[in-house]
Amino acid sequence: MPDLAPATPATAAAPTATPTHCPYCALQCGMSLRGGPEAVEVVERPDFPVNRGALCGKGRTAPALLSSRVRLTEPLVRRHATGRLEPATWEEALERIAAGLRRTRTGYGPDAVGVFGGGGLTNEKAYALGKFARVVLGTSQIDYNGRFCMSSAAAAHQRAFGLDRGLPFPLEDIPRSGCVILVGSNLAETMPPALRYLTELRENGGKLIVVDPRRTRTAEQADLHLAPRPGTDLALALGLLHVVVAEGRTDKAFIQDRTSGWEEARAAVMAHWPELVERLTGVGVPQLREAVRLFCDADSGMVLTARGPEQQSKGTDTVSAWINLCLATGRAGRPLSGYGCLTGQGNGQGGREHGQKADQLPGYRKLDDPAARAHVARVWGVEPETLPGPGRSAYELLDALGGDVRSLLLMGSNPVVSAPHAGHVEERLRSLDFLAVADVVLSETAALADVVLPVTQWAEETGTTTNLEGRVLLRRRAVSPPPGVRSDLEVLGGLANLLGHEKGFPSDPEEVFDELRRASAGGPADYSGITYGRIAAENGVFWPCPETTAEPDGPGAEPVALGHEGPRLAEPATTGGVQSPAALPGVAAEPDGPADRAHHPGTPRLFLERFATPDGRARFIAVAHRAAAEETDEAYPVLLTTGRVVSQYQSGAQTRRVDELNAAAPGPFVELHPMLAERLGAVEGEPLAVVSRRGRAVGPARITAGIRPDTVFMPFHWPGEGRVNSVTNPALDPTSRMPEFKLCAVRVERVEQQP
Repeated sequence: MPDLAPATPATAAAPTATPTHCPYCALQCGMSLRGGPEAVEVVERPDFPVNRGALCGKGRTAPALLSSRVRLTEPLVRRHATGRLEPATWEEALERIAAGLRRTRTGYGPDAVGVFGGGGLTNEKAYALGKFARVVLGTSQIDYNGRFCMSSAAAAHQRAFGLDRGLPFPLEDIPRSGCVILVGSNLAETMPPALRYLTELRENGGKLIVVDPRRTRTAEQADLHLAPRPGTDLALALGLLHVVVAEGRTDKAFIQDRTSGWEEARAAVMAHWPELVERLTGVGVPQLREAVRLFCDADSGMVLTARGPEQQSKGTDTVSAWINLCLATGRAGRPLSGYGCLTGQGNGQGGREHGQKADQLPGYRKLDDPAARAHVARVWGVEPETLPGPGRSAYELLDALGGDVRSLLLMGSNPVVSAPHAGHVEERLRSLDFLAVADVVLSETAALADVVLPVTQWAEETGTTTNLEGRVLLRRRAVSPPPGVRSDLEVLGGLANLLGHEKGFPSDPEEVFDELRRASAGGPADYSGITYGRIAAENGVFWPCPETTAEPDGPGAEPVALGHEGPRLAEPATTGGVQSPAALPGVAAEPDGPADRAHHPGTPRLFLERFATPDGRARFIAVAHRAAAEETDEAYPVLLTTGRVVSQYQSGAQTRRVDELNAAAPGPFVELHPMLAERLGAVEGEPLAVVSRRGRAVGPARITAGIRPDTVFMPFHWPGEGRVNSVTNPALDPTSRMPEFKLCAVRVERVEQQP
């Protein structure tokens, strides 16, 4: 299992070791910390079920970021006389931000002020940021970088099931399934501790099919590797379902009893016969049939997708096609079966539930729903009509900077490196009248700001995150931050006070979480029955987890069981859309009766009796293959795809400051097939330029037979000339507004080296 290393054994832990969670990916691996900020030791937590003590190199070295040598420790303001960022007091920095936001709001209106959040913010911070934008600033212009990660899967979830939770089952179910199709995920590098679930799947006799244009470390574990041309995952899913139909392998009873829309979806599928799909994807007909055999011969099956099929201009339809495959074969809403999205960012799940998205209110409520607006307005103590409507999506917001949006408050994101068409985004950021950034480090985006605020990070603060399973977790403060550092909650409270809102923005995270619970009550993502105490005692609690009754949404409405707003999940715990924890072997039952109604057990498994749609049926969505937004041509004859490497994370703002990780992954590279290398005259290690219609990125050649001859790959963690997002395409999915990171047309050129 790659890049896994034990932390200090738990038996060696002193009583003062603080249990918490890793700051990086959506596994949110358990760990404990002991020591001071300059010498923090990671101690394993074998009791936490997700990683069972194992950590990747990023988690093991995470305390390196706590050192004052690599992080921000005092506010910075840009001095007009020098044009440089220089140290300032907190009072000056906050006053400068408040004045800048106030000036823009007064001169151009509230929607001229933008707010940009991040999928790494805790639930409390994401909630407070959304509230701050809508109540204090009165702006609709708020979104976050999670739009770039899970939005297509989230939209497809909502269309098919009426509810979006990354995984509708815990990770522990994966090894007990009969067959797993993993689409566009390289778990071995993006979340190494999760690879054990696939290893255990095969040890238990289950089958693994990996879909990826590269033969990654994860693909090497597969029983069957399908390597489609980038941008054809939709055609591949349709072709597989065509074979299912043609071979009579559909589950007719499940389709009749638990779904709707099958006839329309079936008609669309039949236009994608295997030979056509082979021409589109490059995956041979025998491989298509073998994949169907493995998936349908098993007693149970799962499809798990990640950014590969999702970060496309047709990502929502692509995920819908894979969901259709699950529904048609009866592999959804049943034990050890279903569709799931492998959420990427640390709080990518919780970050999209509680109000920092452009179209959303806490509890995964819709911003344009009058009942939802009324409920949240009551919690916030404002009138519903004062809440702005939906705003721009993430890339559209960044594209509007310097135009309709004149000032920006940004927290926990680095779009100069992470956004598509990054050179253009950098220009838009530079064109702003005012930019304020709150971050742990001086990222490439923070370096452009008028004011930079140093804020606390994972081990220095308490707060909740929600991992890819929908398990709400508690990060605990283990060390004190440097004296000049404040929390994001303190920042928002201080700014709110300066902007005329003295109340409503507490700095205590548990107080904020209690308000979040009330705001989420009765919504799809209902946290009202979750408390810090329960999370600590139970190693996390799965949402939805309602209390007994909720305040009704709207005048004259009847009280409802929490978790049952709109599309109902039926009854909690033992009946309806959520399955009793005792339903599967080895999972202990919890009491569920009148005496225990105030203590909902949480919902590890969704949809086992009904889906969260109004009629309780899952919905087939009729989709058809279509071309990518940008296909190859004579000028740009090669496809570029992008991704991550094991020792770096996202834009690299944090991991590039850790010596051990930089030694393992010091910079970008261009991965290409030997046939393409021969045509170019490329030599291993010599620089290549990858050029699109938008920009250019340079990296040393890495020649391997593990990639398609028509495709090159670059990781996206670095700025400068190796910034691959200078090249990527911002074309948006019409439903999710996801940019097409995963493919664009390029040409590859040798770079003349200076003597």
